[in-house]
Amino acid sequence: PDVDQIDGLSPAISIDQKSTSRNPRSTVATVTEIFDYLRLLYARIGIPHCPALLDDGTRCGKPVAKQTPQSIVDNIRELGAGKRLMILAPIVQSKKGEFAHVPEQYGRLGYARARVDGVIYALDEFPELDKKFKHTIEIVVDRVVNDEESITRIAQSVEQALEIASGVLIALDADTNAEHVFSQRYACVDHPDVAIPELEPRLFSFNSPFGACPTCTGLGNRLEVDPELVFNPNLTIAEGALRPFNRVNSDAWYVKKLAAVGERHGFTIHDRVRDIPADAIQKILYGTGTEKYSVRLNAGRSFDTTYEGVIPNLERRHKETDSDFMRRDIERFMRERECYTCKGARLKPEVLAITVHGLSITDVVNLSVDDAYSLFRDDLKLSDKEQFIAKQILREILARLGFMHDVGLSYLELGRAANTLSGGEAQRIRLATQIGSGLQGVLYVLDEPSIGLHQRDNDKL
Repeated sequence: PDVDQIDGLSPAISIDQKSTSRNPRSTVATVTEIFDYLRLLYARIGIPHCPALLDDGTRCGKPVAKQTPQSIVDNIRELGAGKRLMILAPIVQSKKGEFAHVPEQYGRLGYARARVDGVIYALDEFPELDKKFKHTIEIVVDRVVNDEESITRIAQSVEQALEIASGVLIALDADTNAEHVFSQRYACVDHPDVAIPELEPRLFSFNSPFGACPTCTGLGNRLEVDPELVFNPNLTIAEGALRPFNRVNSDAWYVKKLAAVGERHGFTIHDRVRDIPADAIQKILYGTGTEKYSVRLNAGRSFDTTYEGVIPNLERRHKETDSDFMRRDIERFMRERECYTCKGARLKPEVLAITVHGLSITDVVNLSVDDAYSLFRDDLKLSDKEQFIAKQILREILARLGFMHDVGLSYLELGRAANTLSGGEAQRIRLATQIGSGLQGVLYVLDEPSIGLHQRDNDKL
């Protein structure tokens, strides 16, 4: 109808039918924003513990305290008498930019050198940096020999470095390039060189390089070459028993190299794979390190080379290639396995060592919606100060968990991958995200919200 004015209409939000995220990084917790609030909770009231690995394979686990400048000096003194050290102050860590102000700003303070992305430059020869890439810059505060005469000088350098780098310094061994990070922030009494980062929300995200496990980059699993997919045990190497290389002819370079390895380790390329000894199979698969072999070429010539191994060769090419065809071809010999570093937890050990109520953030994410709801509502015992800090955060977490419980999703695990959910579960999770945000005076337009629901769940909705 032709009208001049309509009053009282609420702003409308349409929740249409849409399949859930296919991203392998999305989980129930991230899609519903519960994980964002958990990260904030752990950054504000989490208690850090030492993540150092002990000889028996367990973690140290002691609560950590902040270091004083004097304790840092004592730890540097224990690095070894007579060692040539550089005291570095990290002023930029993995940040994009040109940082053209650094030479003038720190030259005025009396410093002469800086280490940029691992290379030491004089400040008046500071390189032009590409602002599209991340850079790490450390000011060289002093170069000292670690002996009795230098104690006062080391103490002064430590204080200067801590001042300009906001409480962090690096002691670099000039001979071995070994780095020892010290911080006024957190450190374990028994393992002072184990760096424990400052608590901030991005540290608890497996989508950020600051928190993600470096081995699997935060996915929790990784593709690994499976030896069973590499070999055909009924054939000889010359007949093409190595499946990734069975397209190459028997006169090829790779086969000649294997023949030279076999001469030294007691097998030939004309033996059936099932008849080759187990230790020789390991050498074929994983290589022989720096051991040299003389490979005979045509016209009586020979060439000295090392043998990399089938599995390291495939993994290197899978990582380095720019060709999608080559990557897919190599993936035929790979299986997806749980990451051996984080055991599927997706985060670094130092992040998993930060706890609230004795639970790491991964322990909470591994709970079902029901268990997490009862934990945050009843079981979480916080001090008055922690309760004051976490009050708003807990309210948001409980609101989202409560709505998921009400629409019949109490059996879902918070850490479950979003791409494994059914259509009805995904639809209800999107509802929980939208309605859980608690907007006032808004008209929700739902496109068949009952799809995928059992009849008894309609009433809950």
